Order: sequence, then C-alpha cells, then structure tokens
Amino acid sequence: MHDICTTTFFKDIKLEEPTQLRFKIWTFSFFKNITDIISTVEFNHSGELLATGDKGGRIVIFQQEPESGNQPQCRAEYNVYSTFQSHEPEFDYLKSLEIEEKINKIRWLPQKNAAHFLLSTNDKTIKLWKISERDKRPEGYNLKEENGRYKDPYSITALRVPVFRPTDLMVEASPRRVFSNAHTYHINSISVNSDCETYLSADDLRINLWHLEITDHSFNIVDIKPANMEDLTEVITASEFHPNQCNTFVYSSSKGAVRLCDMRAAALCDQHTKIFEEPEDPNYRSFFSEIISSISDVKFSHTGRYMMTRDYLSVKIWDLNMETRPVETYQVHEYLRSKLCSLYENDCIFDKFECCWSGNDSVVMTGSYNNFFRMLDRGSGQDVTLEASRENIQPQSVLRPCNVSTGGKRKKDEIGVDSLDFNKKILHTAWHPLDNIIAVATINNLYIFNDQLN
Repeated sequence: MHDICTTTFFKDIKLEEPTQLRFKIWTFSFFKNITDIISTVEFNHSGELLATGDKGGRIVIFQQEPESGNQPQCRAEYNVYSTFQSHEPEFDYLKSLEIEEKINKIRWLPQKNAAHFLLSTNDKTIKLWKISERDKRPEGYNLKEENGRYKDPYSITALRVPVFRPTDLMVEASPRRVFSNAHTYHINSISVNSDCETYLSADDLRINLWHLEITDHSFNIVDIKPANMEDLTEVITASEFHPNQCNTFVYSSSKGAVRLCDMRAAALCDQHTKIFEEPEDPNYRSFFSEIISSISDVKFSHTGRYMMTRDYLSVKIWDLNMETRPVETYQVHEYLRSKLCSLYENDCIFDKFECCWSGNDSVVMTGSYNNFFRMLDRGSGQDVTLEASRENIQPQSVLRPCNVSTGGKRKKDEIGVDSLDFNKKILHTAWHPLDNIIAVATINNLYIFNDQLN
C-alpha cells in the first residue's frame, strides 16, 4: 500500500545523457550463437529455464546452472538443456499462401509437477509442449526384444516382470496439444491466463480465448474487422492477460491506443472498459506520426498495478487507474526523430521492439539499434545504454555505458547518430523474474548478463 501512495505522476524523462544505473554494474555471463535469426526470448516463472525461438521453427531451452558458494558470480551460467523443432513450414492450399515456421511467441505455463509446459506459436498454429526428463528405461519385455523387434508369440515359454534400469539423463519434448484453424491473419501474441486453464491468442483483427484442454474450438472475444475492409483504420499489435485478474486483458493497436477489457461485462469484448491513449503533441505532427505511435509491445507489471507500452521512440508507464495520460514517459532513442525519413526508406521504422520489467518492477529494459539496449530506473530517473557485443564476452567482463552524440562536438567515448548500424538491433529482451539476470537477442546471438555482486 505504501508503494501506491508514493507513486510519482506525470514523470516525463528524456534519456539523452546515459549514466550508470545506481548500484548496478553489469557483467557478461553467457553467449550462444543460434543457427537462425532469434524471434523470441522468454524466461520461465522461476527463471531456471530460458527458451528462445528462431526463424527456422526451432526452440532452444537453456537451463541455469546451480549456484556455487565458491563462485556466486556464476549464477547466470546457462547451458543448453533441450533443442527441438516446434513448427514446420506449411502451405495453405485454399489461399495459396506459404506459412513459415518462424516462432512468433513462447509462453511458459506455471510449473505444477516435475515436467515443464510451454506454448509456442507461428503465424497460424499454436502448440503446447511438455518438457520432461527421463533417467530410467524399461527392460525385460515379454513380447519384444531389447532392440524393439517383436518376438514370435509361440517362442515365449515364461512370463517375466519388466523392470526399470538407470540410464543417461534424457530431456524429451513432446507435443501435447495442437491448436489450429482459428486465425485468418497472422498471430502476434499469446498470453496465459492467471487461472492456468485458459489462454488468449491475438492476430491483426481478432482475439480468441482457448481452454488448454480443448483444441477443436475457441471463443472469439474481440473482433475489430469492419464489414468493408476498406474502412479498416487500425489493427491489433499485442495483447496480454492481467497477471492476477483472470477476467481482465488488454490489447494495443497500431494507432497508439491500449484497450482494457473485462470478460465479465460481455462475451464479446468489442466494447472496452477503459482506453489508454495520450493526445498527440501537435508540435511533432508529421507524415510518420501514425507509424511511430504504433505500439509494438505491452506488458503488465508483476503487481498488476501498472502497464508498460513500447512504441518506436519511447516507453510509457500507465497506471491502470488513470487513462488520460501515462505516469512516466521515457524517450528511448529520441535522437532518431531527425532520421525518420531514411528509417522509413530502409523499413527500419517498422521494427517491433519489445520491453520487459525487472523482477521488482523498479527498472524497465528495451532494445535499440547498434546492438544497444536501454535500462531505465523508475525511482531515480537514471538510465544506462549498454551494448551486446562479441568483443565483451570475456567471463565477468564489465559492460561500459555507451553514449550517443546528437550533434556538435563529439566526445571521445561517444558514437555519432550517423555511425549507428541499423542492421544491428535488439528487438527481444527478457529479465529473470527473481534475480538481476537479463537475456538479450541480437540477430542470431543470445547474450546473458548479470549485475555484479558486491
């Protein structure tokens, strides 16, 4: 309750002079080159497992190594736990369209037993996977040999009881459910409900509600498709369930609005309960205004009190009790506003940056260009820009803050805006739910960093 009463409202912070986050020195911990372009990164609820999906339809799961009392700095050491093919390329013969295998989203389900479960989706099909360990194998079958070949039933003269023998640890990934044929357009979001029984999936125009045990039908809870497609003015860009209230979810749009819906009010939630939208500043009105105002990601805080949105140039924090304007606004790379024309020409203006909260909601993180990522301290207003680079992959090497020069005389340790590499970008980031361990993905490289313990 104390946190609620001390909220700072209407905080508009411009982050053009990065400084090191207070009390935090970030060090390199782990690097892994993935075969294909990484398309999503997600920690499970305990942070023990980290899953990445790529453009080739593969999922690679990393497991956190147990922390050693002699080497507490190795707590962010992750090793490959399991690799499997989640989706294959398909072809829609009715529409003559190829459905690529790229993994759009991964979401972990809360763990209930020794096995782990996750949802993965490409553009059309969602799959529920079970990740389990096996360190024993059965031996002594009556009807088949050890190599699997079946015996001649007439050769069996006695019955024996099969037994389990210890064997090398094997991690198995098996598909438990396949949810398909429910989306006409490309799926951009999936979100598991707090009731642990249902989840939602969203495409450009519709949001469907699924039960984890039922694969042959779903309920359509949002449909913004107009009767005439020529009247279409906005599309759904992201959607997420509230972390605590199973009846509440939000979805963002390409017009910069976020709508909060309550499933108790109606079966079809086309009429939103609240809409979070900030009036556009007329001083910044331009040809690119609608493009850069499109929201690429929306995330609830762990407490459920706040909501974070990411558009092309900024991160905004909203209080769910106040729709009129965000309580905090952070300019992520405002220095790119003068480069919007060239960014439009090379299609970078359409990049979809994700964002994430720290475990205690005090810091937010998001990606940028030149393999930069930004950390924004909500309490102090300080920020830091760090770089994920293969030059800094020595064990426990300290990451140095990066500064971007916006004009005039450039300092020794600054990089000019014109020198930024827009082909190097960090779109996907994740923060360990219980520790200061972060994962960032460049094109096909996964980096894991941790804060330096005192």
